[in-house]
Amino acid sequence: MSAFTVLALTATLLTAAPASPGASPACPERALTLRAEAAAADPAVVRVSVTNRGGHTCTVARTPTVTFAGLDGSAQPVPEGATGRYRLGAGGTAYATVRTVADPADPQARRVDALAVAADPAQWGRAFTAAELGTGDTIRVWEPVTSWWQISPAAADRALGLG
Repeated sequence: MSAFTVLALTATLLTAAPASPGASPACPERALTLRAEAAAADPAVVRVSVTNRGGHTCTVARTPTVTFAGLDGSAQPVPEGATGRYRLGAGGTAYATVRTVADPADPQARRVDALAVAADPAQWGRAFTAAELGTGDTIRVWEPVTSWWQISPAAADRALGLG
């Protein structure tokens, strides 16, 4: 695990509709696989996914929690909204897109060497270095935002007004 505290990536694995209270249990962290990589065309865009490797439907948070090494706070969800849960079927995958900085030339942009993603605030999640993401030595960060979990990478991009 990285030197910074990993806040949970509130991974809301979307299979159809929000889960109703008591419908499906929370996904155990050991049953989830988290992945992340920078978009080839824009290193300020990171695509994340969560896959349920378990044998049963379970739930994750509506949006991933994405934090950045050495910085306070996390990427804000777009659109803003109440917290909630989504169901992720056995073998299902959900996708989110994170924009780490709107303008990489912004003089207020910070540089960090890693980010962390978790599927639920109660979980540790996984840290990804800048090199693992494909952003070089650093990740530029200023007012980061994340989409809610979506059914495809393209839908996650559209949720942030990309593509």
